[in-house]
Amino acid sequence: MATRWAYLNGDWIDDRGLSVPIGDIGFTLGVTATERLRTFGGKVFRQAEHVRRMHRSLEIIGLDAAAIAGELDSAISEFVRRNQGLLPAGGDWSVAAFATPGDGHSGPTRCVHGNPLPFSNWAHQFEAGVSVHLSDHRQTPASCWPPELKCRSRMHYYLADQQARRLEPGARAILLDQQGFVGEASTANVVIYRQEEGVVSPRMDKVLPGVSVAVVREVCGALGIPFGERDLTINELRRADEVWLSSTSICLLPVVRCDGQPIASGRPGPVYRRVLAAWDDLVGLGIAEQARRVAGA
Repeated sequence: MATRWAYLNGDWIDDRGLSVPIGDIGFTLGVTATERLRTFGGKVFRQAEHVRRMHRSLEIIGLDAAAIAGELDSAISEFVRRNQGLLPAGGDWSVAAFATPGDGHSGPTRCVHGNPLPFSNWAHQFEAGVSVHLSDHRQTPASCWPPELKCRSRMHYYLADQQARRLEPGARAILLDQQGFVGEASTANVVIYRQEEGVVSPRMDKVLPGVSVAVVREVCGALGIPFGERDLTINELRRADEVWLSSTSICLLPVVRCDGQPIASGRPGPVYRRVLAAWDDLVGLGIAEQARRVAGA
């Protein structure tokens, strides 16, 4: 079996040997700044934006942001170079970078690792859509940690998705913020489309500023579709013409049901298809078609 290389604290090792000491603060307290990136055609997409967000997360948790972000930036590029021959035909990489304060004795833990994107997990959803349930679990308030901090302290996400899947197998959760407005999904930003208003996102100062939702904003601008931010109510989500989830791995998926009731027609909408097609043009491949082909769907 060919070695898949991973970066850990200055060394390149077989990723089967990756481990974090049990005393690492990233394990004991969940103090882990992290980024998830992906490639298109073997090239990392929006690497600079991800590294910039990592830099800010490292600043927030009090680590040497410039040095560690620069180190991880180089390691991300090297990960792709070292492992370029290990992808399945037509596949692409999911690349994870993270840093923790370490165990208090040997300095921060820094790591980059990855795996081929598991397209089979979502390939069918480009056409079938996603079902969501509004969760009883809320987003953490800014008084706990800033929404802009991308970290692995995600118990609320885990519990929310568990609740959604108990209600409907395969469903995903949407969490509300502390004021009861629409917030985020567990690993994705949420946006809606209203014909009279355009695409609307929850306020970016209240949710994680997603790299992928920034792409949605960019693509909408190129297509002449208005894009705005404001507080979104539950009723606005349920009555939207279209609802989408956006994140690094999936790019863009349509939400077709909320709490068991259809969103509009209950099928992926025409504006979703326009935005996804423009994203295809941006990255030079058919995103949904690649997922279906590699997954064998």
